[in-house]
Parts: sequence; structure tokens; C-alpha cells
Amino acid sequence: MSIKIIESIADISEAQWNALAGSNPFLSHAFLRALQESGCTTPRTGWEAQFLTVWQDNLLAGAMPIYRKHHSYGEFVFDWAWAEAYQQHGLNYYPKLLCALPFTPITGARLLAATAEVRIQLIRSALQMAQEAGVSSLHCLFPDENQALEMQQEGMMLRRGVQFHWQNPGYADFDAYLSSLRQDKRKKIKHERRKVKEANIFFERIRGENISEAQWDFFFQCYTHTHSQYNSPPSLNLNFFKRIGATMPENILLIIASRSGKQIASAFNLFNRDVLYGRSWGTLEYHPGLHFETCYYQAIEFCIEHKIATFEGGAQGEHKLARGFLPITTWSAHWLAHPQFSRAVEDFLKRETGNISQYINELNDSNPFKCQPVSNKINLSGF
Repeated sequence: MSIKIIESIADISEAQWNALAGSNPFLSHAFLRALQESGCTTPRTGWEAQFLTVWQDNLLAGAMPIYRKHHSYGEFVFDWAWAEAYQQHGLNYYPKLLCALPFTPITGARLLAATAEVRIQLIRSALQMAQEAGVSSLHCLFPDENQALEMQQEGMMLRRGVQFHWQNPGYADFDAYLSSLRQDKRKKIKHERRKVKEANIFFERIRGENISEAQWDFFFQCYTHTHSQYNSPPSLNLNFFKRIGATMPENILLIIASRSGKQIASAFNLFNRDVLYGRSWGTLEYHPGLHFETCYYQAIEFCIEHKIATFEGGAQGEHKLARGFLPITTWSAHWLAHPQFSRAVEDFLKRETGNISQYINELNDSNPFKCQPVSNKINLSGF
């Protein structure tokens, strides 16, 4: 096996990459290529691609999407305090190496390989790459639990986080879903949906192949308008959205809200057979309940209609619990070159893990369902 670092995913066979990446649309060759070629992930924006690849007889046997980062934006696992601690001691935290899907807090494979042997080779090569490059650290964000444990076995430290996911056990329709909730939660959702309907707001759910240029333009207008309200420059540009609209339409769902014939809000989602991923939204008008309807309830109806088992609504958000989203554990893996900082971070992560575990158990005690699903509680012994 040979190891190569490749700066442009366009230089890797799309068929070979996708054979390893599986069905996760964010790992697809088309998605990552659109990020690069639209200018969203380039050295100018602080995302310097360093795709780590393993080759066997000229065939791609393994890969990791790695970026040399000069900041910590667009990651959703916050290490700003670590960077500040380095600065206070006169050390450089940046550049660092990051294995992640840019701007995407989605759990999945980060070690793209068919065998454990190649996965271990990838981890060891990534650590060697970090050491030889002289960077402060290597981080892998949102790997699945099995791969996180493989990284831990190779010396990386694990960090636990929390997200909220909606699960579909096979609801016949939205009313069947509502009937599974406790009365107070059911009443709240019905009230929110009624307020939107009374405001004369209606919705279209548009699959990727049917999205027009004008609809992409409108979504992007909403997206940038909402970012500007929070003084947050958008990470993605219109070129990116139109590229994936052309190259992976089968994975795209656009939701557009209209009031009295005028379009006022939109939400962008990706999906496959098993999971719908809520990603970006924006609105030109404020209406009570509009955000929840556009981003959550329309997406839940889509999942029920298409028998999609899971809806991942994005990072953070305790407000999702009352709307039927349950807490799940997410993972990240970390290696720091500086021995003293590594020990300090390891101690911090042990304390943080106990707090996260307690937090998840407290959230589960507020389960919104009449009959609580299989327990997600975490055994706190040893913390």
C-alpha cells in the first residue's frame, strides 16, 4: 500500500471515492468537489485540502477528508478555549489538521476504508502527517462511534457531544406522530402549526431535479438575509448550491414558504434512503412558528411520506426536545503535539464527559413521548 496526500478531490476518481464513501451525501465526491470548486474550501478561506489516501495496485483503498486549518470556524466542535490557552502561553495553535466535513455537523464515517487494517493505516498516517507537518494538533469531528474508538486505540483523545435527532418508527402520517406525544407537547405543536396556517402561509417541498434557477436564487436570498441579521457571514455561496443542485439532485429537498402568493422563507435539506439532514434556512419575514414549520414539521412530514427513518436537525437546540427530537451522543477525536497541553486537555475531557453524560440523562427525563422509547440513558459509573 502507498500513501498519497492529494489537494484536489477532482484528482481522485469519483467512482472509487464514492465506493468507499457510501450513501452519506456529505461524503460524496460531488459535495466535496462543489465546496472546493465554488471557492468555499480553499486556502483563501482557511480550508487547505490535504486529502489523505491509501492506494493498492492503483486502486483507492482508503481516504480521509483532511484540511489544514488556520481558524476554527465551520466546525461545530468548539476548541476556541484551547487556541486561546496556546496564545496565552506564546504558542501557535494554528495551523492545525482537521478531518471533517466542512460546515457540517453530521455523524458518519471519517475513515473511508473497507477493512480495519486500512482504517488503522489511515489513523497512523494522519498522526504521522501531523507530526511531520509540525502542526499543533489533529482533530477528527463527528466520526461514528466505532471509528472514534479505533482512533482512541491509536492514542487520540475522545470528546463527547450532544445532538437531537427525530426517529420514525413507521408513522402513518403526521397525526400518528402527534398522537405518540404527551398532551402538552402535542398541544404546543398544533398551536404552532395553526398560527402559521392562520397567517395564510403555504409550503412547497421541491426535490432537487425540480428546483428552478429562480428558486435557488430565492433560497440564497433568504440564507444570506438571515445570516446578515446575526452578523454572521455565510460560509456557502450560490455557486456551491447550484453546483450540487446540478450534480446530486437526487439528494436535495428545498422547502419554500409563501404568504399570499409571495415567497417569504426557505429551508435546504439533503437526504438519502435512511436519513434526512436539515442544513440551512432563511426568512425575509418574521411570523410566529414559521421557523419550526419550515425547518422541522415540513421535514418530518417528508420523512413520514418517504419512510425515512431519521431526521437530523443540525447542531445544538434543546428546543427540539419538545418537538420529538431525542438526544444522541456525538464524538470527536483529538491529538495535541504539546505534551503538557495534551495532558491538560485530557483532564478537561474527563470532566466534560461526566457533565455531558449527566446532561443527556436529564434530557431523557424530559422525554416528550407518552411511552418512552428504548432508554438512551448513560451509565455514569466511572465518571
